[in-house]
Order: sequence, then structure tokens, then C-alpha cells
Amino acid sequence: MELSWLNWLYTAVAQVITWIHSAYSTFLDPNSGLTWALTIITLTILMRILIFPLFLKQMRSSRKMQELAPKVQEIRKRYKNDKQRMNQEVMALYQGAGANPLGGCLPVVAQFPIFISMFTVLRAIAADEAKFGMSQELVDSAKHALILGAPLPATFFEAPTAMEKVVIGVFVAISSLTTFLTVRQSVTRSMAQMPDNPMAQQQKILMYISPLFAFFSLNFPLGLILYWVTTNLWTLGQQHWFYSRHPMPEYDAKGNVIPVQPKQGLIAKIRKTTPEEQAPPAPPEPKIIRQQPSRQPRSKRTGSKKS
Repeated sequence: MELSWLNWLYTAVAQVITWIHSAYSTFLDPNSGLTWALTIITLTILMRILIFPLFLKQMRSSRKMQELAPKVQEIRKRYKNDKQRMNQEVMALYQGAGANPLGGCLPVVAQFPIFISMFTVLRAIAADEAKFGMSQELVDSAKHALILGAPLPATFFEAPTAMEKVVIGVFVAISSLTTFLTVRQSVTRSMAQMPDNPMAQQQKILMYISPLFAFFSLNFPLGLILYWVTTNLWTLGQQHWFYSRHPMPEYDAKGNVIPVQPKQGLIAKIRKTTPEEQAPPAPPEPKIIRQQPSRQPRSKRTGSKKS
């Protein structure tokens, strides 16, 4: 799977792995599975932080599509007998509002080159090849590092012992589960924002089929499966964070968006003050009663004479 025109990216990923591993090796055993697991997890987190702006762009585009949902439904009803015109009108509506239906692909597309690079670098380590700027010492260290008893570059079918197969199989199962949860989280949100979406059935099918693709990772090195599990967990947390702060919009009878208060985050719940800590309510302001001047007898008025 090595692509020569991506050698520069393989070298860059290998160099970042070398730097991260060297940093952890200052206080951990450089040949331990813990050091190498932390190296892969850290690389994954750095990569996800790097593409975080793409995630925000994807979510903002998705939010615009949510707000346009009533108008899209109206267009579908109006042109239900003319699919081509309906698609043209919907795309024109999205373009006018700056919403991109394909925006959800951006983070996946950005991750794919890193995924391929990780696969290629780990394959080189498994083949005992000091390539892409890696030293032979680093390759030997990674090749013999054990994560819960299974070598970092081992695959399920190449693992020599049953124990190693079990460890890799467990990681594959976790990868499958987290893949399902991330897709379910996204599809559930999408179906809630557009209940009459004609693609709803296909999305449901994708939600249940997607975990099966994770079993292709039985052919992947253990280090790559660890990378995939980490990025799935990151995606779950990231989407939950965004969805909780940007709840589904509500609409009035005319189809106008009604602002919805975001849910309180975990940190805010923890830091919530107790009744004793809350400031007492301000006392009500006293009523201002205007004093009306009393009417004086005629005898006391200025300039009056007593009869």
C-alpha cells in the first residue's frame, strides 16, 4: 500500500513519531508497550487538534442545514413530482446560505492520508526496515514493544500465539463498537433535523453496516487499531461537546428559528454553586409614594380675608 508520491508524508509522520517517542523515553522505558501506546495516542490527538478547524466548519455547515430544514421540506413538497428541479432548488438554497452538504467529509478526507502513513510506517517496522528517516534502534524498539502481551506491529492473522490473537481481537471489537457509536451519534442527529429525509433508510443501514468495516482491521497492525480506537473516542467526545452546546433548533408556526438554550456542560455542573453559596436575592425597591399637598382652608390661603 506504499505510494511513492506520499514518501514525504510517510517521512513526516515517522519523524513526529520519533520526536514523541523520544520525549516519553526521558521518563519511561523506551522499549515498553506503554511508551509506544502513549506515542500513538499522542500522535492521534495532535492530528485531531490539527484538523479541529475542519470539524468546526463541518458542524457549522450542518447547523445551517438544520436551520434550512423547513424550507427544504417545503421545496420537496412543491417539486415532489420533479426530482431534478427539486434537487436544483435545494442545492441553490444551500449555496445561498453557505451550507455544504458534503462538509461532513472534510475531517475524514483529512484523516485518510495520516491513516495511510501510519499503516505504511508500521508495516515498515514489522518488516524490520529502517525507512522514512527512522533509525534501526527505533525500529527494533517498536518491533519488540508489547501492548498487553501483543507486539505493536502484529496483525491478527500473523500473531503466532492465541493470547496475542485475543488481545488484537479485543482491540478490533472495541474499534467496531466505537465506530458504530460515532456513526449512530451523527445519524441520529441528522434524522432528528430532517425527519422526512429520503436518505433516512440508507443512513440507518449505514449505521448498522459501518461496524462490520472495522473487522477489516484484522489485517491491520495493532498500533494502527489503537490509532483508530483513539480517533473514534475523540470523535465521540468532540461531537457530544458540539451537540450539547448547539442543540437542535426549534421553529415557530411560520417556520422561523426559535433560539434554544444549550445544555449545561459537565464542568459547569461540577462548579455549580450550592444554595448557601448563592448570593441572596436583592431586596425589593421601596415604593415611591407621591405626597399630595393638602388643601388649605380659605382663611389661610395667601391674600384671603376672613369674612
